Amino acid sequence: MGKRSSQRKNAAMLDSDDDNSSVSSTSTMRSDRMSVSGTEEVQLEKDTLLDEALDALYEKRGSTREKALSSIIEAFNNTLQHQFVEKKFATLLHQCLSSIKRGSSREIALASHAIGLLALTVGYGENSREILEESVAPISQALKSGFDSSKLASLLECLAVITFVGGNNPEETERTMQIMWQIVHPKLGSNVVATRPSAPIITAMVSAWSFLLTTMDGCSLDSKKWQQSISYFSTLLDKDDRSIRIAAGEALALIFETGSLEKFSSESKGSNDGSREEYIHLQGLKGKILNQVRNLSVEAGGKGSAKKDLTSQRNLFKDILEFLEYGYCPETSTKIGGESLKTLNWSQLIQLNFLKHFLGGGFVKHMQENEFLHDVFGFTPKRKYLSVAEHHISSTDKRMYKSPNSVVNKARTQKLNKQRMLSEGRNVGHYAVNVDDDEV
Repeated sequence: MGKRSSQRKNAAMLDSDDDNSSVSSTSTMRSDRMSVSGTEEVQLEKDTLLDEALDALYEKRGSTREKALSSIIEAFNNTLQHQFVEKKFATLLHQCLSSIKRGSSREIALASHAIGLLALTVGYGENSREILEESVAPISQALKSGFDSSKLASLLECLAVITFVGGNNPEETERTMQIMWQIVHPKLGSNVVATRPSAPIITAMVSAWSFLLTTMDGCSLDSKKWQQSISYFSTLLDKDDRSIRIAAGEALALIFETGSLEKFSSESKGSNDGSREEYIHLQGLKGKILNQVRNLSVEAGGKGSAKKDLTSQRNLFKDILEFLEYGYCPETSTKIGGESLKTLNWSQLIQLNFLKHFLGGGFVKHMQENEFLHDVFGFTPKRKYLSVAEHHISSTDKRMYKSPNSVVNKARTQKLNKQRMLSEGRNVGHYAVNVDDDEV
């Protein structure tokens, strides 16, 4: 009797649990549907705002176009706009290029940034190729008109990003780097007056140039161009502006990481008398750079505009000094949503710092959801951050970004494998500046 009663009680408890489970499950499903429905409504509203901003780029009033571009930049920073790009890619690109051709300095700066964000959003593939091919000429022309620091810096950053994403071969990257170089070393004609670039422009050029150098095999570049760049960066280490010195220091660290200077030294050492003089010059330049780096790593202050950056400069040049003397690269770790994004060499660190600066407040969002950046840094975010984005990804995007057999994935794999091989080669190819070439 007691046993039967106990069994009925247990059965009732099980039935109750099943009912609760069913109610809970139904409630959860309803909640999920409501959540998805709410998210879709928010996305629809955002798409509508983006459509309105895109339409506003046709307006004659420049201030209206500037406001629209600011809205587009904010939207692309806050969310990966795959659906919008799938429908309106060509329109957005060509309206931004139109702004670069006819707009004010502010409009040009905003349009340049929007194009860079567009390239990072589409990632590897035909769209990024189109961005590069269509944008190089108007950006190059805009770089020659006026010397507004904000405008030129944005154009240089845009040029760096679209080449980084859409460039397929070293020749394209070297062409872009040469365009950048002309900003500080213009080819002067009889009717051209030399204008000294400002500190922000020099800093932007060196940073963008270094960012692209991370994708190159330095040993394949022309030795005279290398010597010119190394000498120039050495002179920049003596400038009063701290941002210039920091950018130049990173560029030189990257050049040494590629082993390029050592390669040119070895070639000059084993050649004729003219090259022998070149070898002696390079050895003297190496010694000069080492002394400059050592001095900047212990600078007492007074040089440069912002004292708060003095510690950052000292730390950077201590890292560079340790690398030049002993071959040790600085290793960093950045927390992104609970996962660590690590850099192991100068190439990765420069890429990270450049993209962090370019994306600004959108950096974390893009690192969590942007598959192109995941591939660049070999970073895998926690899955919870991808659930909503994956729910909304279109069928076309799935074919483009998910399929291992897609053209985009194949191109992405080839490019990343090349970059990683270069990085691995640099890690084992460190050269200490204070070691004689005979000992290397």
